[in-house]
Amino acid sequence: MIIHEDTLISDELLQEFFACDVQKCKGACCIEGDKGAPISQEEVEIIESIKEIVFEDLSQEHIDFIKENGFYEKDDDGELVTTCLDDGKCCFVIEQPNGILNCGIENAFYKNKIDFIKPISCHLYPVRIREFDTYSALNYHQWYLCGDACNKGDREQIKVYEFTKTALIRRFGEDWYKGLVQIDKELSKS
Repeated sequence: MIIHEDTLISDELLQEFFACDVQKCKGACCIEGDKGAPISQEEVEIIESIKEIVFEDLSQEHIDFIKENGFYEKDDDGELVTTCLDDGKCCFVIEQPNGILNCGIENAFYKNKIDFIKPISCHLYPVRIREFDTYSALNYHQWYLCGDACNKGDREQIKVYEFTKTALIRRFGEDWYKGLVQIDKELSKS
């Protein structure tokens, strides 16, 4: 484990390789799993304020589901997560004609309709954060669905923390990320 400012970082973030290969996995992380994506109360409020814009790209099935069930719930641990349809799809999923799933929130962001890209837990994936009173713990979530992403990351020599650079900067800031890069350089020398 690496201690960096107020974070405890799993060594795997600097040792393992990862780069999403959505052409192969088809966005399976948006449909697989026990529950929806973890979200914060602040993100609930943001999504509530933009959901009508996000609806512009969602299927009527997903819009009706959100109107009836809401877009978030508490999981068995009492944590907030996005709701999922009976088939496991996150309520914000858009199914592309080529079979690839993507996020309706992210879709609206890239169309410059909103300035919120998506929940930080989705943006950071495969990095998972657990918050404690005085620090945040960052771990690499290894999932069988991401075998192709591991292979692509290995081929292209992209480490987990490098793949999630934009999201890590969004969450912890540019200086924190630069410090992490420096730690990686120092560890690589030894």
